[in-house]
Order: sequence, then C-alpha cells, then structure tokens
Amino acid sequence: MTSMKPLEAAVAAMPTAALRADVAGFITAGKFLPNFAKTNPLENLKLTKPFSNVVSGSGVESQFTKNWLDLLCFCLSGLPADGTITAEMAMMMGEFYEPGAIMDCPKGGAKAIADALVRGIEKRGGAIFLKSHVDDIIVDNGRATGIRLKKGNVVKANKAVVSNLSVWDLHKSGIVNNDFFPESFVEERLATPVGKSFMHLHVGFKMTRKELEELEAHFMYIKDWERGVEAEDNAVLVSIPSVHDDSLAPEGFAVLHAYTPATEDFARWENLDRKSEEYKDLKEERSSYLWKVLEKIIPDIKSRKTVVQVGTPLTHQRFLRRYQGSYGPAIRADEGSFPFPLTPVNGLLVCGDSCFPGIGIPAVAGSGILAANSVSFDSLKPQLELLEKLTTA
Repeated sequence: MTSMKPLEAAVAAMPTAALRADVAGFITAGKFLPNFAKTNPLENLKLTKPFSNVVSGSGVESQFTKNWLDLLCFCLSGLPADGTITAEMAMMMGEFYEPGAIMDCPKGGAKAIADALVRGIEKRGGAIFLKSHVDDIIVDNGRATGIRLKKGNVVKANKAVVSNLSVWDLHKSGIVNNDFFPESFVEERLATPVGKSFMHLHVGFKMTRKELEELEAHFMYIKDWERGVEAEDNAVLVSIPSVHDDSLAPEGFAVLHAYTPATEDFARWENLDRKSEEYKDLKEERSSYLWKVLEKIIPDIKSRKTVVQVGTPLTHQRFLRRYQGSYGPAIRADEGSFPFPLTPVNGLLVCGDSCFPGIGIPAVAGSGILAANSVSFDSLKPQLELLEKLTTA
C-alpha cells in the first residue's frame, strides 16, 4: 500500500466533478492544478499505465497477493492487472483499504439506489419516463434535437441528448443514423473490443436470523489460481445482503446473489430461443458451478431454496439492453483509452462504461458527471459553485 499512496494522492488531486470535455475545462480543472505541485510527476505518469507495472515495480513477491490484486482488478474493470488502468485502481484501493472501511450492502437492496436516483432527479425538476422505448435520436442540420419514442411521441431536447447506450448499441441498433458521423469515427468505435458476460444465480431461501449471523455478507471464490481470473467457471462472487438487512425477505427467509464476473462467452447463447427447452437446459448446466460454490458456504442450500432465478447473457441483453450481454468494453490500458463524452454530432453526448473513465460503478458515475458538465456552457456557473462547496466542506 505504500507504493499506492502517491498514486492515490495524484488521483485525489483532480476531483471528477472538476472535469468537463469543452474549453471551459481549463477554468474548472485549473483551480486544482496547484494540487499536483505536491505530487511526484514521475509517479503521476504511472496512472495511465497497466496496474501490473505498479505491482511488479513495488517488489510484490507473494503469489497470493499478486493473484488477489489480479482478482480485484478483474472485478472492477473486467480485465486483470495487466489490462487495468492504474488510475482506476488507485482510486478504488484508496477507499478499499482505508482504516475502518467496510464493504456494505445498500439498505433496502439495489432498488434503494434506483429510488434515491429518482428522488434526486425529480427534486431538481427532472422526470422519469417508464415503458418509453426510444426508437430514434433525432438529428436536424447536424445537431441532436430530441428523441422519438416507439409509440410515436417526440421529446425535444432543450440543450442536448445524452445517451448511456454502449458503443455497440448506439452504432449498431439503428437508434441513430451513422451517416451523421464520419465513417472513420464509426469504424473506430465499432472496433472496440467486447467484454464477456455473466452467469447469475438469485436465490431466496429459508434461514433464521441466528444462522445468518454466523455468515459473512460477501464471499469471493477462486477454484484454481493457476487458470487465471479470466477463466470460465473459476471465479465466483457471492453477496448475502440479508446478513445485514432484514427488510429484503420475510422473517425466517433470506436472499443471496452469486455470479461469475464477466467470464461467460456469449457465443453459446447467441442463437437460442429464450422459450426453448434447449435454453432451459443450458441455464441449468451453466448455473451448476454457481450451486457448487454456494454449497461450500451453505451446504444444504438446495434444500433451503424457495425462489430461484438464473440470469444469463441473454438476460443481460434483454433487460439491460446490452450488446451481447457484455460487461462493457475490454479496452486494455496498454492498448487504448476510453473516449470523452462529446461526439461529432452537436448536442449528442454519451456516458456510461463505453466512455472515460471506464467500467465499474465509480467510473460510470464519473462519466455521467463529465457528460452533465459538458452539455453546455450554462453548466459552468453551477459547476463552479459545486466545486466551491466540495473544497470548503
């Protein structure tokens, strides 16, 4: 961790909220440039390099420690240490190993996070449209002016259209006419390497509060380190939020989630009909490894189960509107970088895990901040006011 301290300081020197993708970025980011005077320029150069460089340069000899860092990188970015950008790990590890840090579950489950976001949007005058499939991004005279819903309604944009679609869903789904972009731009974007997908197991099961208190809320399992963290049917992550939160299930019951982190190949699922017996059989086959891991934690889990939902790459594709059910772009730190939110179409911005800073919830949240700041120069004043609050808090 000693080697990470200067890298953590370099990442903290420039808050994400100060960034924007237009010329006003010199104003918002400029006030934080003096912070870099306190950092080592040579250390700062490491931030854009693979994290494996930092690990090897730090003299880490323990193979377990190297494996553990590889797994942490993979869970965060979908790539092992030799493909994960150091800046992302510097931000994460600074919080992960902070004294007193704990890995919590949101009270009320993942739904509570969505509810909080909705409250924030509506509190500031925004509106959420449910069951409103976007059919087309409208572009007039080279500028995005709104969206057309599948049912025919048109929603006009006062400032801009911001898309959180993956790079492939934006340019392959027909939601926007690629003729509005330079051909080289589209070709470059569609050449983005595709990360793999997941297998999920959601289980509701019988368990008393006393039994839950004997469990941990989170588990990470590796069958064989020699196969590597990217290997299929090897790494599994398990969360049992009921350990901390009684509201997620009736008394005497609990819930858990087990999944393989971006190691499931989409090819075996691609041509299957979700209603077919073949699909049903493959779900059972491909979730069997997850059951085996769960039995190491709760040996009689199968006799306790009352509700079971299996998620596949097709589940990701259908419900998350994800191309091939992918976790996101597999852009290696030593081979490429994530683009910023502006596009060649005026008034069309992008955010999400196909953009800078990259994959993972912290990075995706950062991309949303960056896109919001970059919508127009009208955001400059409130952005500066927010930065003032952050620096004086």
